Amino acid sequence: MKSSDVSGFYKKPAEERWKIIRGFGDLTDAEIATIRNTGALEFGQVDRMIENVVGAMPVPLGIAVNFRVNARDYLVPMAIEEPSVVAAASNAAKMARERGGFTTSATGPVMIGQIQLVGVSDPNGARLTILGHRDEIVSIANEKDPMLVKVGGGAKEIGVRVVETGRGPMVVTDLLVDCRDAMGANAVNTMVEAIAPHIEKWTGGRVYLRIISNLAVHRLVRSRAVFAKDVIGTDEVPGEEVVEAVLDAYALALELKGK
Repeated sequence: MKSSDVSGFYKKPAEERWKIIRGFGDLTDAEIATIRNTGALEFGQVDRMIENVVGAMPVPLGIAVNFRVNARDYLVPMAIEEPSVVAAASNAAKMARERGGFTTSATGPVMIGQIQLVGVSDPNGARLTILGHRDEIVSIANEKDPMLVKVGGGAKEIGVRVVETGRGPMVVTDLLVDCRDAMGANAVNTMVEAIAPHIEKWTGGRVYLRIISNLAVHRLVRSRAVFAKDVIGTDEVPGEEVVEAVLDAYALALELKGK
């Protein structure tokens, strides 16, 4: 039986990695040559991007046309392997263009880092204790990424709440971090990792979860467009009927959301 239990794969030189996957998958020389091809990039470049690299897979790069956003025209690059997506985007942009295109707005680039505290006898007291250390928490977080602070970002505020669960009350601290142009996972995770032991010390509880949240409610982008009825209709379905169908679907979605 072949085993996928490979110790230290990431430490092995490229030739050794290719040898391992060749043997495991009974691959031919031609198949290994395809896998190890990194296109215009050097292997050393892609090897620094993710773990256990053996090659790179090119993805078609297309251009979505017809986009007009905030009164300015754009050609939009789209790297994707699925058919019809670029064409659909271009077609939707063309329909929106009839009434001026898209209008967009965005909030600040603030992400949430969450720290879960359990095992405290007085959750509300722990909440107040953590809030009392607000300035210290922000300072500890920002010490972990001075470059982010230098460009105007960094930890800005905290929020603390008691969450009732089936396993008892938990105290959740939300660290609000302005990530600037970055997605923020590395910066935010490093910050909450640094804060966690201090929260344990101040409250006597135990921290488990400490990680960036995907609930990006403080980092929102909105886009609005108006579509003319005659543009969204087809030869088989008039625009008025399309509008009615959309409104019916929206009404159902609201009803299901309420339940």
